[in-house]
Amino acid sequence: MTEAETIARPANALPFWMSLSFVPLIALALFLGGWWLILIPLYTWGLFALLDRIAGLNLENADPDTPEADLFWYRLITLIWLPVQAVIVFGGIWIATRTDWFQGWELALMFFGIGVSTGTVGINYSHELMHQTNRLERWLADLLLAMVLYSHFRSEHLLVHHAYVGTPRDPVTARYNESFHRFFPRVLWQCLHSAWRAEAARLNRADRPASDRANPFWRYAILQALMLSLAFAIGGGLGVVLFVWQALVAIWQLELVNYVEHYGLTRKHLGDGRYEPVRPRHSWNSAHRASNWLLINLQRHSDHHYKPNRRFPLLQNHNQDAAPQLPHGYPVMTVLALSPFLWRRFMNPRVRKWRAMYYPEIIDWSEYKSGKLPLPKGAS
Repeated sequence: MTEAETIARPANALPFWMSLSFVPLIALALFLGGWWLILIPLYTWGLFALLDRIAGLNLENADPDTPEADLFWYRLITLIWLPVQAVIVFGGIWIATRTDWFQGWELALMFFGIGVSTGTVGINYSHELMHQTNRLERWLADLLLAMVLYSHFRSEHLLVHHAYVGTPRDPVTARYNESFHRFFPRVLWQCLHSAWRAEAARLNRADRPASDRANPFWRYAILQALMLSLAFAIGGGLGVVLFVWQALVAIWQLELVNYVEHYGLTRKHLGDGRYEPVRPRHSWNSAHRASNWLLINLQRHSDHHYKPNRRFPLLQNHNQDAAPQLPHGYPVMTVLALSPFLWRRFMNPRVRKWRAMYYPEIIDWSEYKSGKLPLPKGAS
């Protein structure tokens, strides 16, 4: 049996369907309440950290030229997640606002867990879908992002982050020594601003104003308004509060991952506002098997930035000679990121090692640390 035939087998795609396990967990928490509500955070961070220890690393690579038809069972999970997530979010609002099962703290914890699922799975799947050229997949990405009130992430990610990762123009590249607690409020504003500027610049190149109906921000606003309206129709004011709360948790979860993915890594400044091309070395890589199942290989982030349109089953693992390696998978690393002391203790020596390995000729990193290097021509 060839490698292409092996990857095409449904059984090989099955581990990537682990996201569906959130459904019975959320149902169990909804109907039992109390301390059962911590199941979802414990599952996401605790169980997968343990499974990573047991399952170890996956260093094998699928053939990157595998035909699209052989990826059907991998793609299908990302295509069906939208209705699943809609049931989780809006079904949760329906139950929460029509029963007296929950006290205030239980509601907050319940929708924290739902936000963990929409952030861990929903935004991650939207990320996979937005990179495809298929119109259906891009629409699914927009709907998933609207469900967490973060629609502009698509514009920011495709037009800004991939173009300027590792440079001062990219808000999402966490600076060396920057704590997550400083990073999070900074990116909330800067990503929205940079996404708008990128879309306005794209329209300007076509001699259209930023207010043109081709600006996707119109679509973003309409879709988000529809999601809020649906939450209100189902649960009134409380339904809107719960919906916004899960969205904020999902965004927080996304930005925790964004913080980890490029912390302290910079592309070499070539002078005159130019930077070297994006390479695998400009993203932290993680080959931890179990968390890559849950996150559909997001942790093979070095290859994603190197080949952004490559579908998740075909993302390649890069070894330590080509890309810097995280000591743990994202479940552990995102928890560490919440403690600036622990994070710097783990990661700063690795950043310094990365600098010495890839850029021994750079003696003074002060400008790279401050993020004050010249911007590319035409940037603002």
